[in-house]
Amino acid sequence: MNAPERIAAAIDLPVAGGRLETFRLSASRSFPDRAAGAFTRIAYSAAHVVADPLAEHDPWLDCAIDWDATIAYRRRLWRLGLGVAEAMDTAQRGMGLDWPTSLELIRRSIDAAKEIPGALLASGAGTDHLDPAAARSVDDVIRAYEEQIAAIEKLGGRIILMASRALAQVARSPDDYHRVYDRILTQVREPVIIHWLGEMFDPALAGYWGRADHLAAMDVAVDVINRNAARVDGVKVSLLDKDKEIAMRRRLAPGVKMYTGDDFNYAELIEGDAVGFSHALLGIFDAIAPAASAALAALAKDDTRTFNAILAPTVPLSRHIFRAPTRFYKTGVVFMAYLNGAQDHFTMVGGQQSARSILHLAELFRLADRAGLLRDPDLACARMRATLAVHGLA
Repeated sequence: MNAPERIAAAIDLPVAGGRLETFRLSASRSFPDRAAGAFTRIAYSAAHVVADPLAEHDPWLDCAIDWDATIAYRRRLWRLGLGVAEAMDTAQRGMGLDWPTSLELIRRSIDAAKEIPGALLASGAGTDHLDPAAARSVDDVIRAYEEQIAAIEKLGGRIILMASRALAQVARSPDDYHRVYDRILTQVREPVIIHWLGEMFDPALAGYWGRADHLAAMDVAVDVINRNAARVDGVKVSLLDKDKEIAMRRRLAPGVKMYTGDDFNYAELIEGDAVGFSHALLGIFDAIAPAASAALAALAKDDTRTFNAILAPTVPLSRHIFRAPTRFYKTGVVFMAYLNGAQDHFTMVGGQQSARSILHLAELFRLADRAGLLRDPDLACARMRATLAVHGLA
């Protein structure tokens, strides 16, 4: 006797106009929990932190982390063959996660990485302990960078050189950027990844590199990077514009890698073209880690058809998560972790779980299902219903 066919899970989700519509889930895709071989692209996932929902604190003022759950999530990424880009903006760095807590996070991740052969880890060094309003000169910015770099390198960490709000505040011309980066890059122990984070992610970084126009700013950035090529592993560009990334990629000195930070166009940028390709340092890889791992394993076998079949359906989800105001994308990343059982609550540092509407989260649920990313549809439905109940839609 044949087993009865399983009835697809269904859930009533809100749509515009205040109505509820029944959404029936499709079959989830089965992605491995471990990497299926080595990749031909270096792929970092900018990992989120798991808040401690039971801590006695004021969420808008204090930062409480569930360290065990946070490090367990990083171990999951490493098992999937992904590197961890630690204490970046996906971890709410400068947006709820302060420098002392970031350094503790970096220390714990470095210790955890030692237990996993081949674990790839790089950590963000910035100037976020320096209030931009208190910065008076580029010398203040240099000292702030030096302090964080020294602290991370003392722990044995590698550096991702984050963009500086303070530098954007005090710099008066591209010469100031040259001065800061030239000075810092002469001191680093190992080649660094430079992060150019666009103003769509952080409005305080508008006009970075001393130019309001991105192409003019690119001239400055490329000059800084290529003059210091021996001390630069690569550059992560987060402008959400594939043509600008490709143009910059083709101008980099030999040996300097491009790490795509384009959460809108990552699939085609990683696949590349006849001239070159991008490696990856992406916030969306936190939310789609098993699929990203499977796609990269296929690409390593020159199976571009499978690579695109896996990643193409994830792009609409990523574009939704990173839609304007893009700086709120962390909410969607953490919600995906909650839906898929990677953490047992939907609470965020700084109370950022409230940064997106219930309509946004409902559409995220639909898009995640269509991409085959809800690993346990019944669990995902139960957690979506709990979220709906909080919004009075029980």
